[in-house]
Amino acid sequence: MIDDEMNQEPHIRRKSIKKGVYLLPNLITSASLFGGFYSVIASLDGHFENAAIAILVSAVLDGLDGRVARLTGSTSKFGVEYDSLADLVAFGVAPGILIFTWALRPFGRFGWLAAFLYVVCGALRLARFNVQITTVESKRFNGLPIPAAAAMVCATVLLFFYIGKGEELTKHITVLILVYTLAFLMISNVRYYSFKQFNLSQRMPFRFLVGLILLFVAVAAEPNIMLFALIFGYIVSGPITTCFDYRQRQPLRVVQRDEQEKRH
Repeated sequence: MIDDEMNQEPHIRRKSIKKGVYLLPNLITSASLFGGFYSVIASLDGHFENAAIAILVSAVLDGLDGRVARLTGSTSKFGVEYDSLADLVAFGVAPGILIFTWALRPFGRFGWLAAFLYVVCGALRLARFNVQITTVESKRFNGLPIPAAAAMVCATVLLFFYIGKGEELTKHITVLILVYTLAFLMISNVRYYSFKQFNLSQRMPFRFLVGLILLFVAVAAEPNIMLFALIFGYIVSGPITTCFDYRQRQPLRVVQRDEQEKRH
């Protein structure tokens, strides 16, 4: 019996190795992970602008790996798990270190606790997403996506450098509040649009194309300001749409409650 199990074990191992992994999407995920790791090194060296740009590049690559995997039919359980681990480094640990070394260190205990809270809430957000991926609505995210939270951190850093206050070693109380807010939004039930069903290959109204071109021109003219405005607008859109949906559901709940009372 033991000999049979020993004979079967190499066969199972060879089968697993033969199956292998998909290269293209996992290479893109590895590049995203590299961007997060480089951001940590740049933050420790005091190159905060480079660290912020590296995280933004990782965010772009993170959006590509999933689309490439779906287009090429190379989605796998390994890719999903690897992507989550890369996201934790690139959009959790890296922004946490960036924001602490840049602006939160003067706050002492409250500063590093804010950075840690951001990281742990990002990890919880990723874990909840992996568990609820087959049960939640595909059009909406349940809680602020961790790449969007990281992009907000990076946009804030770049905006401060753009207005000439990035090098000042002063206490930015607004940054401290921002980090706590982002951490809360990631683990909240606030709904955010996912853009998963947004397809550029579909036919769209002509004015939509004009709007995208004007947006591209605005971003090209003032990238730091427009990047901050766009990401900030996306973050604010979650609470606004959630409150709007709640107010719309209230009359329906009242009607359903009245019908139940009439039946009883």
